[in-house]
Amino acid sequence: MVNFSKWKISIILGIVFLGFAFAAPNLLDRQSAESLPGWLPNEQVNLGLDLQGGSHLLLEVKVSAVVRERLDSLVDGIRIALRKDRIRYTGLGSRGEVATFMVRKSSELEKAKGLVQGVEQNLEVLGEGNRITISYTEQALRNIKNSAVNQSIEIVRRRIDETGTREPTIQRQGQDRILVQVPGLDNPERLKRLLGKTAKMSFHLLDRKGSIAEALQGRIPPGSMLLASVESNAERGQPQYYLVRKRIAVGGDRLIDSQPSFDSRTGEPIVNFRFDTLGGKKFADVTKKNVNRPFAIVLDGKVISAPVIREPILGGSGQISGNFTISGAQDLALLLRAGALPAPLTILEERTVGPGLGADSIAAGKIASIIGLILVVIFMVVTYGIFGIFADVALLVNMVLILGGLSLLQATLTLPGIAGIVLTIGMAVDANVLVFERIREEVRAGRTPISAIDAGYSRAITTIIDANLTTLIAALILFYFGSGPVRGFAVTLSIGIVSSMFTAIMLTRLMVVAWIKTRRATEVPI
Repeated sequence: MVNFSKWKISIILGIVFLGFAFAAPNLLDRQSAESLPGWLPNEQVNLGLDLQGGSHLLLEVKVSAVVRERLDSLVDGIRIALRKDRIRYTGLGSRGEVATFMVRKSSELEKAKGLVQGVEQNLEVLGEGNRITISYTEQALRNIKNSAVNQSIEIVRRRIDETGTREPTIQRQGQDRILVQVPGLDNPERLKRLLGKTAKMSFHLLDRKGSIAEALQGRIPPGSMLLASVESNAERGQPQYYLVRKRIAVGGDRLIDSQPSFDSRTGEPIVNFRFDTLGGKKFADVTKKNVNRPFAIVLDGKVISAPVIREPILGGSGQISGNFTISGAQDLALLLRAGALPAPLTILEERTVGPGLGADSIAAGKIASIIGLILVVIFMVVTYGIFGIFADVALLVNMVLILGGLSLLQATLTLPGIAGIVLTIGMAVDANVLVFERIREEVRAGRTPISAIDAGYSRAITTIIDANLTTLIAALILFYFGSGPVRGFAVTLSIGIVSSMFTAIMLTRLMVVAWIKTRRATEVPI
């Protein structure tokens, strides 16, 4: 245990150097750190919501809306199948998580059930009298709801990442809830607006035959729907309405890019969009066949623009105008790029943490860390003399390694994480205490200095590994089962345990052995 080959010394010093290199960017401000050359470490420790301030939102995914949409689509498929086979029916519709209809002839009941089963898989079809009841199987419903929540998490992540915020926490809670924490967010209202919009966009032709006045009185032509515009009627200050065909000419799911821009003629903010190959082909076909007809662009059930098609649009791209502000055009482009949410999101809980509270937490954490560090340093020097100084140097290196590890892993430091660091300061010297006390026992037994040091490290290392390994297992369990601040504590504690084992077993031993061999000591000053 007292012999170090050159390659071992190189590895120990190399790890220490890397620790200092990855920790160094934290001494700079964020802008200066990011401007460092790419070949140098430039990542800083990310501060959590409780240290940096920001927004905390708990969202609920309205999965019932997804099931309702699937049932509406299923009803349309059943209607087409029944008409194709000339089966007469009545009362076809959906309610809740069930669709029903009546077959006029009892003799056609089994045939109708077979047709329904062929429309979609994973259906439960029950017939009683002339009535047929259709619902999804339990497994299918679970899959639909689970898919909606997972897709919502991914789209929420895309939308938040597009705003340029750093290290948001986005995770699932329970069956249908999403926790969103965005540290350092200076405009939480914009975030709520972005997350509150479903952003389902579609392109529809207008119904030129129907009357808006009659539609306002409830007489809407079959196959059409009455939609309000996002703009109000300038003369009356009331919503402007459009009578729009229900059939979607081109779906917004075919968009692959959207960017804010300015109209070259008017200078007004607009949004340029681009379809994929299939979407561009459909868009070209629709515009070819409907020149000089108005074309409604519908977003979340409202008409944002209804331009007239002047000529066929063959390039698979176009633009949306509608009296946008610059920020409005940027937000719309962001929403369309990120994609539509499969279901609406409802904000159940909202908290905003001010940076002042975070600054107080950081200041308190610094004071606790400094006091703990000073007391440990004094205790080790008083108790173990020169060996205590070696342990204190290793403790300072340990702190640097923790900071470098957090920067390298891009872990988020929270207030419980600072508590983990303070706890690590006390635990980091435990291994040295075990070794030094063992060396004392060997000296009392009459061993020579080198023999005592060798025996001290050899016999204490099993206890050190056992004690640290059990704590590390507990920290990993906390990380696996915990969330938020609990995970932050587990991360810093785990990094601290690993780095303290390295500094105690390797670095301190290297300093002790180098000192004892250089000084050719005849006794151990401990």
